[in-house]
Amino acid sequence: MQEFLEATDIIDYDHPAVAAKARELAKGCTDDTVIAKRCFEFVRDEIRHTGDAGEGITTLRASEVLEQGQGWCYAKSHLLAALLRANGIPIALCYQRLSCSEYVEGIYCLHGLNAVYLKKFGWYRVDARGNKEGVNAQFDPPHERLAFALCEGEYDLQERYAEPLPIVVEALKSRKNYNEMVGHFPDIEE
Repeated sequence: MQEFLEATDIIDYDHPAVAAKARELAKGCTDDTVIAKRCFEFVRDEIRHTGDAGEGITTLRASEVLEQGQGWCYAKSHLLAALLRANGIPIALCYQRLSCSEYVEGIYCLHGLNAVYLKKFGWYRVDARGNKEGVNAQFDPPHERLAFALCEGEYDLQERYAEPLPIVVEALKSRKNYNEMVGHFPDIEE
């Protein structure tokens, strides 16, 4: 479990702004499920999804996502991980391989989400990418209410990761804005 509690260069909960936001969201709470829900809803609802905004810079580190108030699904999952790890709640990064026809017809890409370890429920996947028409991700353990139902040719990557996949990090580092990222999302085939 320790690896899912550690600060990293990208899940930088030791950054003063991230640590302060984590404390603020947990204030008055003693239950890990309540803290996780508050953090999830903050990231889902208050941090814009760059793709939904149709513009903006590409963020990577949790502190950058918080500072800029936006990020792709991957970056939002980094911020959620940082907020929960700062509160002593184990959380992993997870991925799905989905169709990206919303942006470019006929391509697939990775989608970033999280799995949080809740004392009462065990590992529970959440997707803080942000809701919009046709997307209604919720925090409702033990029921998974993710952003996307898997369709033909789509699948979950089965691993839980302590750190982002290198291909995700490279994409977020090398593609600096919305226009550079669209059509060039990170992808792998199992």
